[in-house]
Amino acid sequence: MPQGQVTSTPDDGLTTRQRRNRPLLVVHTGVMKGKSTAAFGMALRGWNQGWPIGVFQFVKSAKWKVGEEEAFRALDRVHAETGQGGPVEWHKMGSGWSWSRKRGSETDHAADAAEGWAEIRRRIENEQHRVYVLDEFTYPLKWGWIDVEEVVEVLTNRPGQQHVIITGRDAPQPLIDAADLVLETGKVKHPMDDGQKGQRGIEW
Repeated sequence: MPQGQVTSTPDDGLTTRQRRNRPLLVVHTGVMKGKSTAAFGMALRGWNQGWPIGVFQFVKSAKWKVGEEEAFRALDRVHAETGQGGPVEWHKMGSGWSWSRKRGSETDHAADAAEGWAEIRRRIENEQHRVYVLDEFTYPLKWGWIDVEEVVEVLTNRPGQQHVIITGRDAPQPLIDAADLVLETGKVKHPMDDGQKGQRGIEW
């Protein structure tokens, strides 16, 4: 695709400006690293526009301190103290509705995941954030803990100007079909191939 150029102009009755500014449903899937990193990069751009950001992590443990979380919490403080950027909320295991496969029964995990989705749905209906990052959200969809058809219906009919970015492997086909932008990561090389584990500043 030529840089900055569309490949076609649909007959949808929208002006160029309306089409350019419509909210996007974005899916980052695939087997390689970088899906969440790319999503947080998009959220960072949204923060710079002054948009309210909501991050919801569905797998990572509350004890795992990822660098992006610390950075976005700092950016939320910057917004509160100076008015620069937008407010940020970050929710994960231990904050009320996320889950970890290492604790409790599968029934517990499924119930927690469903509770998390219900909270996100309420926020979408209330237009609470401008950018949502649903990190590793594909897994509860894949495992059948959250109904894919309901998710697609809610996201495709969401009100206002709300961008939603979903990450995780094995994104279900109905979600891919509904999305406006789909990124699939694929491995060419990885340090783990040479026995190197994740390192500070790169993986967290």
